[in-house]
Amino acid sequence: MLRKNFNSENPWRLGLLVVCLFGGAFLIASFLRTPNSNPLFCIGGGGLGRAGSVEEGTTIQMEAIRHYATSQVVPQQSLGEVTVSFDVLKATAPCNFLVFGLGHDSLMWAALNPRGRTLFLEEDPKWYQAVLKDAPALEAETVAYRTQLSEADELLQHYRTEPLCSPTNSFLRGNSKCRLALNMLSDKVYDTEWDLIMIDAPRGYFPEAPGRMAAIYSAAVMARNRKGSGVTHVFLHDVDRKVEKTYAEMFLCKRNLVKAEGRLWHFEIPPVTNPNSEFC
Repeated sequence: MLRKNFNSENPWRLGLLVVCLFGGAFLIASFLRTPNSNPLFCIGGGGLGRAGSVEEGTTIQMEAIRHYATSQVVPQQSLGEVTVSFDVLKATAPCNFLVFGLGHDSLMWAALNPRGRTLFLEEDPKWYQAVLKDAPALEAETVAYRTQLSEADELLQHYRTEPLCSPTNSFLRGNSKCRLALNMLSDKVYDTEWDLIMIDAPRGYFPEAPGRMAAIYSAAVMARNRKGSGVTHVFLHDVDRKVEKTYAEMFLCKRNLVKAEGRLWHFEIPPVTNPNSEFC
């Protein structure tokens, strides 16, 4: 998740594309004001993850257009990586979209899902305040992770020996014994079935950082425990790093991998039909 640096690979090209996408979506949304309109960028009809309106959607799109049209800072993901998630967002309506991390790409993701629910989970309270100051329309909350990247190997052993980490007993809310379970999230996270989950945070590039071990494990639990029909789309960034790759293969599963682009993997995880099944 981008914070103070930005992707230098064709930044103007990606920035121009983002602006064009929002501009087109804004123009179309201006005309689509009935609840039965055809879905585009998740602005279509059907039950919403939360109360929403075309007006709310176009407001955040306008904010995103202004931001990306006037800033040299663009999303960290490459054009190809952004397109993977963008294509799923186009086809999924309504959308409940959970994003691990706040960054310069947050307005983009929210603007591409204006009639759905996009919730961001951020580790750093100061960064949370800085982002929300410039983009108050974003829905976000802070998370106090209880892991460190240096514990990645130890946590895999913990997973194998702790019964409440087992795929047959896996749950998140109130699960204090499984250290990989994100048991500190708000009820709105637990009570929502997420159609898309983007894991681009927390930080995982120095030993004291939280690492993405718990985020990957918890995303797998959410997807497996889904009650509604259809798969959960999970996008994991930075799979060139050892921990992300190892935990993805352990919990998200190569059999669920449907697309790989650059440093991004896209998984489609179905709900569990056999309660005794393993993660992978």
